[in-house]
Amino acid sequence: MTGARGARFPYPLVGAWGLTRLMLLLFVFKVWIFPGPDVTSDVSVIYQGWYEILRTGTFPLDDVTWQYPPAAALAILSPALLPFLEYTSAFFVLAFLADLVAFALLLYAGRRPGKSLRGAWVWVVGVPLLGPTVYSRYDVMVTAVVVAAILVGARHPRVMGVLVAFGAMLKVWPALLLVGTAKRKAWGSAAATAAGLALLFAVSMPGAFAFMTFQRDRGTEVESLGSLVFHIARHHGWEGQVLLNYGSVEFLGPHVALVSTAALLLTGLAFGWLLMWRLLATRFLAHTLADAAFVAVLLFTTTSRVISPQYMVWLVGLAAVCLAFRGSRMGLPAGMVLTACFFTVLEFPVYFANVVGSDSLGITLLVIRNGLLVAASVTACTLLWRDTVSYATRAELPAQTARTQEPLNS
Repeated sequence: MTGARGARFPYPLVGAWGLTRLMLLLFVFKVWIFPGPDVTSDVSVIYQGWYEILRTGTFPLDDVTWQYPPAAALAILSPALLPFLEYTSAFFVLAFLADLVAFALLLYAGRRPGKSLRGAWVWVVGVPLLGPTVYSRYDVMVTAVVVAAILVGARHPRVMGVLVAFGAMLKVWPALLLVGTAKRKAWGSAAATAAGLALLFAVSMPGAFAFMTFQRDRGTEVESLGSLVFHIARHHGWEGQVLLNYGSVEFLGPHVALVSTAALLLTGLAFGWLLMWRLLATRFLAHTLADAAFVAVLLFTTTSRVISPQYMVWLVGLAAVCLAFRGSRMGLPAGMVLTACFFTVLEFPVYFANVVGSDSLGITLLVIRNGLLVAASVTACTLLWRDTVSYATRAELPAQTARTQEPLNS
């Protein structure tokens, strides 16, 4: 069967999506038991607890684990859209539907001129590599919004701005999409939408922005790049602890604040590089928006004090959007991210006890996963620079060479 443009319908791709998603549903509904600690407990305990508070018209002001922008309340309240299901089941179904929306967008885009189905394949492969964690967090919903924002960005910058602002009010990081756009319409609509949503939540629900204080006080989480210092230090007499703190398992003890500050400094340097790139870039192509967003979020994730497993969903979605464009050069860093997803599901949840215990297996898994993220970051930055900045320099060289070779008496 062929479509309107003569391309065969990608049955293997759709079939692979269906089979892998059936597997994820069987895991989250506990028909099959995934190894390691139960990752679905965040939905049944934490999310449902927030749901009961949010439905009263206020944010969880006394809960330091509430570290999300105000529109996150919509994601937590969304299971109310399926009143015939109990909360956790409804949440899993909605996460599955968000996954379906992202896949459908990538599938549709991939069959259009100048696009590729490589992006849809990245999404099909990358999401199940993370295991049931994907459907047990609302990050897949945010990622679906981001996929839509980038794919619509070229033709409808105002719509993109609205989606970016909404995504940022769900979980902040989608604001990084604006780094790669040169269209003022996108920036303007994003600012107006964000301001409107912020005002709406500030007026209607108390404590809409308390999350900023809770985020500020976080430490070094055991899966982050900086945590490797303490995993190794524990074998050399470091006197610290690993405790549940601010909603994640973190290191507490001597020099933790120093490493956390260093991580913030590293993030600042990464954003400084992004600013320099944005000022020097002269070549913006159809895929530049997606490539720049991928690079920005990759840098933010890699240098963060916290690298929760669900953060990898963001990177899979952005890698998929990049490769949906035929001209994108992000194939190698996208492959590194997919490989990092495999090691992520091994370090959490499968061998998370080994990570918390800082034994040789746990440290090895973190070194490989975080090393892949660092390598992907450096590679992606280099490719983006060559595609948008160095290209302009190379383009000038032939003309300069021709001028220098002209006869002196010409």
